[in-house]
Amino acid sequence: MKRYLMLLVYVTLLFVSLHYFIDQRAEPITEDRNRLLPVKMKAIKTTDSTAEIQQVVLDANSEEDPIAIAGMQHSQGGHTEYPDGILLDMKPYNKILAFDAEEKTITVQSGATWRDIQDYINPYGLALKVSQSQNIFTIGGSLSVNAHGLDIRHGSLIDTVESLRLLDANGEILTLSPEQNTELFQAVVGGYGLFGIILDVTLRLTDDEMYEIHSEQLQYDDYSDYFNENVIADDSVKMHLARISLSPDSYLKEMYVINYQAMEPKGVPMDPQKLREETLIAVPKFFLGLARLNEQGKRTFWNTQKTYSASIDGKVISRNNVMRSDSEFMEYSHPENTEVLQEYFVPVKNFEAYIDDLRETLIDEEDFNLLNITIRYVEKNEKAVLSYAKEDMFSLVLLINQGTDAKSIEDTGRVVRNMIDVTLDYGGSYYLPYFGYPTKEQMAEAYPRTREFFDLKEEYDPSGRFMNIFYEEYKQ
Repeated sequence: MKRYLMLLVYVTLLFVSLHYFIDQRAEPITEDRNRLLPVKMKAIKTTDSTAEIQQVVLDANSEEDPIAIAGMQHSQGGHTEYPDGILLDMKPYNKILAFDAEEKTITVQSGATWRDIQDYINPYGLALKVSQSQNIFTIGGSLSVNAHGLDIRHGSLIDTVESLRLLDANGEILTLSPEQNTELFQAVVGGYGLFGIILDVTLRLTDDEMYEIHSEQLQYDDYSDYFNENVIADDSVKMHLARISLSPDSYLKEMYVINYQAMEPKGVPMDPQKLREETLIAVPKFFLGLARLNEQGKRTFWNTQKTYSASIDGKVISRNNVMRSDSEFMEYSHPENTEVLQEYFVPVKNFEAYIDDLRETLIDEEDFNLLNITIRYVEKNEKAVLSYAKEDMFSLVLLINQGTDAKSIEDTGRVVRNMIDVTLDYGGSYYLPYFGYPTKEQMAEAYPRTREFFDLKEEYDPSGRFMNIFYEEYKQ
């Protein structure tokens, strides 16, 4: 009798465990990179077949399931998630479909990464025109946020797209380009996956070049003039970035700049350079870790950054390798904390006054753990419906360490909204891929075509087949 009782208990436990396992697989939990938005999905679908992706949409139409589209899931505001929806993971859909070295074009599926393209085109002496400074992201994800990068001559990603194919809410495949289905093209690029599934894209490439690195240190109130006179006015300078101090000794005052200046005359081919791999991950990871701890750590981190920038002055690097970083040193895992990004765009002419007000806004926020600010340049570009560069702008990318508890989220949100108010006061805007701290009113002010964007969503996807938390939060 005892043996039968034990067998019954064993079978019961096995059944419960099996049921739990099946339930977990049927309703998986997914979350963005910052771990602030865990969401239970109905299912996760992934495939490398166009026909099967098409079938996912047709099945979702039959079942009235919403679809959220995901790449690397570094967008932090629920752009790749929707409760009880289908998560379509596009990473396996990553083939390179066509390449023309003479015409300098490449066609790739949307799950391919920038690294995949670099590996393919580098032997031909070609390089990307625009991508983020990290090469880990998928092409579809980058298009969906209309990314920009270090290049100061080619603008936003939308300018490098020759055409793309979109699988729409009806399961039909459309070709979009600046000349074909233009309205939809301008909504899809920077459209956060709300209009359909980007299947593949043809991108325009450029020549790989050798750059000499020039680094200088200066004060924040000299930066705009320096940039106008020494960077944008010099056609040989192709890429640029700056960083501003968060050390208590020089808070939002001291800066350094790094310029990448072309060495060879235009039209002179160069031998392909070996693509580098990240090797010194432990060192920057250690000093960034110190910055998380206290003001002394931030002081040490800033001094290390300045020392590094001075050490690379005069060195030579290829264009592909400038755009090669995978930022592995920024990977961060903590049981109670996470790291979020913010990005603000401010007109070049307003930079000095803006920084003064931003400093005043942050100076008493002792619990706001701001770790790093990187500054780039983005020229005016209003081709996408949700365009962030209404004029020539400096882009400030902020890295923030915060808790994952409700109070930390509330406190960070308050500071972020205050910073966005300052940014808007100076005619600026902010980037949309990040956590939903901004208000609807702030979005409408930063993006004057917000209403048009949501109206287009209703027009092209009236059944709401493609959904995400970002849309649910901000739809008008």
